[in-house]
Amino acid sequence: MIQSSDFFIHFWGVRGSIPVPGNETVRYGGNTSCVEMRIGGKRLIFDGGTGLRVLGKSMLKQMPVEAHLFFSHSHWDHIQGFPFFIPAFVPGNCFHIYGAIAPNGATMQKRLSDQMHHPNFPVPMQIMKSDMKFTDVMVGDVIELDDIRIETGPLNHPNSAIGYRVTYNGKTVVYATDTEHYPDRIDEDLVHLARDADVLIYDACYTDEEYYDEKSPKIGWGHSTWQEALKVVDAARVK
Repeated sequence: MIQSSDFFIHFWGVRGSIPVPGNETVRYGGNTSCVEMRIGGKRLIFDGGTGLRVLGKSMLKQMPVEAHLFFSHSHWDHIQGFPFFIPAFVPGNCFHIYGAIAPNGATMQKRLSDQMHHPNFPVPMQIMKSDMKFTDVMVGDVIELDDIRIETGPLNHPNSAIGYRVTYNGKTVVYATDTEHYPDRIDEDLVHLARDADVLIYDACYTDEEYYDEKSPKIGWGHSTWQEALKVVDAARVK
C-alpha cells in the first residue's frame, strides 16, 4: 500500500499466470494482477485478476460505488477475477471499463463476456446488473477524468498490452505490466511513459538468473526482471 494525502494505491494482486495460495506466498500475497488507486475522489482499478474479487468484497461496505476499470490486456491472470467481482452484479453501481481491441478484433467487452459463456461459467455477463460502460482504448489515447489525466503507451508483451500513466495534482504513477525488456537496448516507449514519474509499477516476474537460465530461459515470454526495472527507473528518472 502506498498513500499520500490525495493519492492512495493498494495492491490487491501482484502475481502472474496463476493465483498461488500458501504459506510461501504470504509476503506478497497470492492473487493475480489488480491495483486500486483512489485519487481526487475517484476510484481507478487496473486489471481484473483474482485480486479484483478481494477488492470487490471490500467495496460491499461502501455501496453504491462508481469506479473506472482499466485493463492492460486480457490474458487470464488479468481478467480471471472479473466473473467473481460481486459489485458488478449489484444494481445501482456504475463501472467505466477501458481496454484495447485485441489483434483478432475482439473488444474488451466481448472478451470479458466470452470467458463467462457456457460451459466456461455458470452465469453469463448479462446477469451483472450494474451499469457497465465500455470504452475502446488505443495506444496513444489520453483519458481525462476531471483533474486526473491518464495517458497510454505500448508494452512489449505477446498479443500486445497497454501501460497507463496516471497524473493528478502534480503526482504521477505509471502502471506497466506485463512487459518484457529488450536484450540489446532500453525500451524507449516505456522510458517515455515513465519519464519523471513518482512511482513506477513494473513487471519484475523474474530475476536475471531465472530469465537467462541456460536450461530453462524465459526469453520471449513477455516478462522482465527487477534488475531491468532499475535500468528503466534510472533512464526515466523515476523518483
